[in-house]
Amino acid sequence: MRQTADSFWEFLDVPLRVPARLALVLLIVPLLLSFAFPLWQISMKAPQYPGGLTMDIYSYKVVGGNDGHDVQEINVLNHYIGMKTITREELRDLDWIPFALVAMALLALRAALLGNVRTMIDLSMIAGYVSVVAFGRFVYMLWEFGHQLDPKAPVRVEPFMPVVFGSKQIANFMTRSMPQLGSLLMGAFTLGVWGITLWYLWRGRRESAALLAAAR
Repeated sequence: MRQTADSFWEFLDVPLRVPARLALVLLIVPLLLSFAFPLWQISMKAPQYPGGLTMDIYSYKVVGGNDGHDVQEINVLNHYIGMKTITREELRDLDWIPFALVAMALLALRAALLGNVRTMIDLSMIAGYVSVVAFGRFVYMLWEFGHQLDPKAPVRVEPFMPVVFGSKQIANFMTRSMPQLGSLLMGAFTLGVWGITLWYLWRGRRESAALLAAAR
């Protein structure tokens, strides 16, 4: 059994094969492209806004539809119910996400050039952590906007949870919230990294099992 464990730990230091290195380099492309596309889109429709209002959240900025005017209009509506103003400063998580994406790209490039199985495990853990924390913070931000309402607002509404996925009726507005291409590109990177890592771990488990069988 000790021989099997030693073999597995030694396997973690095995250099990555060429196909895995090439796959890592290719996975950096969608990760960097995620900067160019929205991560999430929130939209609102009501009888007085038949064309709807949209807000696209990128990894580093917020862009409203109608040449940016939709964010201003959404903030006017939010003011009446006491919701905080949507500003770049208020969306403070956008301060660290770009740095996290660049860091993951550099770590992936390092793994492609110099990495071993252990490096892939580290990279997959970091990619998973960034994805989970970024999404969790986004959900919490929505909760804050829906629950921290000004009690002196012109219109009193009960605290609510804005929609995260799909559609939700709030007063006379149908709100919709959906991930966009930027999130899909980030997800492709994370899933790709996890796929490579799991393949190597499965291979290492098979080799360890083979050694154990031979020892018997």
